Amino acid sequence: MALAFFDLDETLISADSDHAWGDFIADRGLVDPEEHKARNAAFYEDYKRGELDIDAYMRFSCLLLSRLTMPELEAIRDQFFEERVRPMLLPRAEALLAEHRAKGNEVIVVTATIEFITRPIATFYGVEHLIAPVPEVRDGRYTGEIVGVPSFREGKVIRINEFLERTGQTLAGSYCYSDSRNDIPMLELVDNPVAVDPDPELRRVAQERKWPIISLRS
Repeated sequence: MALAFFDLDETLISADSDHAWGDFIADRGLVDPEEHKARNAAFYEDYKRGELDIDAYMRFSCLLLSRLTMPELEAIRDQFFEERVRPMLLPRAEALLAEHRAKGNEVIVVTATIEFITRPIATFYGVEHLIAPVPEVRDGRYTGEIVGVPSFREGKVIRINEFLERTGQTLAGSYCYSDSRNDIPMLELVDNPVAVDPDPELRRVAQERKWPIISLRS
């Protein structure tokens, strides 16, 4: 058995779920629409350039969570999944996950998008192990803060190493799939890195290092 790590946004789904969540809650007037969409777009551009301030973004991403109750948030999330996430789901991603399971490999999703948003997506794909930023809960409500290291860039490597230590597993024969330049540290960690519909910088690195390049969309 080998471990197979998958980025989520724009790898296993066709768009960025965190960015989509920001627009979704703005469209519903749950936050100031104009300001929130402008900040959401700016953070997304920073991400694509590899310049994202992850701590600032985590505070922004958790903005709504501290304002509403758990039942209110879960109802909004369910609606978000049906309206925005379901159209992003990729049959070829499902097939690739199934291929790894058929080989006896263990599948782990590793994402910089908070667990509140990504858990239902991982569940849809039948993935039990999700490494994602964990929003802090106190007295039954989200505080708006994150617990531990956000799984972004080198933070993904830290969180994977924590997973290995906790489970006693190794990276022997391991795989990693991602679309993003931000995941080069995670791709470098494994024995079998694969670029999936990569951004220009990751495509350049993958070609230079002779990493496989695949598409889950076409």
